[in-house]
Amino acid sequence: MSGALPIQFDPASLVMLNAIMALMMFGVSLTLRVEDFRRVLVAPVAPVAGLIAQFMLLPAITCFATWWFRVDPELALGMILVASCPGGTFSNIMTWLGRANVAVSVSMTAVSSLVATVMTPFNFALYGYLNPDTREIFTSIAIDPFSILLLVLLVLAVPMCLGMWVARRFPGLAARSEKPFRIAALVVFLAFVAIAFSNNFALFIERFHTFFWLVVAHNMMALSLGNLMGRACRMPVGDRRAVTMEVGIQNSGLGLVILFTFFPEAGGMMLITAFWGVWHLVSGLTLAMLWARSKDGRAARALEGNQSQKGVS
Repeated sequence: MSGALPIQFDPASLVMLNAIMALMMFGVSLTLRVEDFRRVLVAPVAPVAGLIAQFMLLPAITCFATWWFRVDPELALGMILVASCPGGTFSNIMTWLGRANVAVSVSMTAVSSLVATVMTPFNFALYGYLNPDTREIFTSIAIDPFSILLLVLLVLAVPMCLGMWVARRFPGLAARSEKPFRIAALVVFLAFVAIAFSNNFALFIERFHTFFWLVVAHNMMALSLGNLMGRACRMPVGDRRAVTMEVGIQNSGLGLVILFTFFPEAGGMMLITAFWGVWHLVSGLTLAMLWARSKDGRAARALEGNQSQKGVS
């Protein structure tokens, strides 16, 4: 693949994409509390191990793998961008569906969203430059790191703080609206991606073989990295599964925001990032269902049922 791919995208839609990302983060933040940040200090092993895998190991391994296997530079840069993003906003739901430790997942989401304001621009710039194959593309586009930092602050940090404030000020409203917010944001985001794909259907079919297996392999690597980190730290099953999901479910929506803002002609990067946004939901939900049906998942479900009955009685 050489040269920029002719992706059709209305620049006016960038405002909508930014709004979708902000709403998704706002919806997730309705369940966050200050205690979720304190939990990292009280029980730091799982969250810290997950953050190390998320922001240090995954981008570095992705950079090395794309260089070693000589992945097309534009596709490789897209993979590096995805690896530089924080955990996806729906990892908490998938962790819950898989009967894993939701508290660990929520605390990781809270902290990683803040850490991402600095680490996402830093990792993308660092590994985009370190890979000799992607360096030329990266350096050919003048990017102010502070501009990316400001963008990430606006679509992650500000909505998160606002959501936490609303949850504290209006707890009843937050409890009632959190689930509808998440569902609506997911539907709108998937609709946005679907429209983008439909507008570029011919290109998508033509290039499908070039990015499909890259995304599948990359996502499998991310999930495996989270699982291995949990095993290396000898975490309980529930904690390990939460870390696995948090590392494997990337915030590809943030990646699309960055791309449409700073790399509007980088079609290969957009194909990788957009397909990530679809595929990690498929892999994450599949994994969650397998966990829920496992022996540990059934035991966790039984424990929840017993606790509910005690609460009623």
